[in-house]
Amino acid sequence: MMHPQTCAQLDIECEINGKPYRYSVPPSLSLLHLLRSQGLISVKEGCSVGECGACTVRVDGVAIDSCIYLAVWANGKSIRTVEGEEKDGELSPLQQALIDEGAVQCGFCTPGLVMAGAALLDKTARRPLTEEEIRRGLAGNLCRCTGYQNVVRAVQRCCHKK
Repeated sequence: MMHPQTCAQLDIECEINGKPYRYSVPPSLSLLHLLRSQGLISVKEGCSVGECGACTVRVDGVAIDSCIYLAVWANGKSIRTVEGEEKDGELSPLQQALIDEGAVQCGFCTPGLVMAGAALLDKTARRPLTEEEIRRGLAGNLCRCTGYQNVVRAVQRCCHKK
């Protein structure tokens, strides 16, 4: 019979939404669970296997599935969640465009779409994007409510906006 062993905690330092943090975490803790334990509830747990995108956050500007990204990998990195998108109480242009285009339905997938869309816009320097480019850029984010067309239009509206 195997006896469970107590895992050592690992110390990490990271920046979350522009603020520095230090944590001691078990080696197997996902970034998703670390963020949610800190009250960042926009990060949703959907599939838990990196397929649905509900848990998408940005790590050093890159959209990642936080459910399969270990918290220890975030050591020394900058993490951004939807809570960090608004500035001075104003929604980001993409958040506002999603509302204006009626792309927000139940809201479960919306934070992941915001983070993936923001990463896509930054990666492409906000140049005009085709519908196909946007659909490819958001392909890892599944939504059961919107049909995606309004999401695509919202991202297109944000091209050239900083």
